[in-house]
Amino acid sequence: MSEDTIIMMLGASTVLGALGLTAFIWGLKTKQFDDSDKMMSAVLFDNEEDLNRKAKQENRKKEKLERDVKETSE
Repeated sequence: MSEDTIIMMLGASTVLGALGLTAFIWGLKTKQFDDSDKMMSAVLFDNEEDLNRKAKQENRKKEKLERDVKETSE
């Protein structure tokens, strides 16, 4: 391989690596990977009814938070 090809490949891989790292850090900062409650909740509850109740409770919390955000933005 020629020197120019190697330099071009190193440059392209560096740029792609930097883009991937930037996307990963963005995902961490915006909490894209936070899902700690989902799997642990399954361990805490014995039956499907308890899991459904917990899911409804989480949905109510989310809806309340969305309403609060909407009210504060108006």
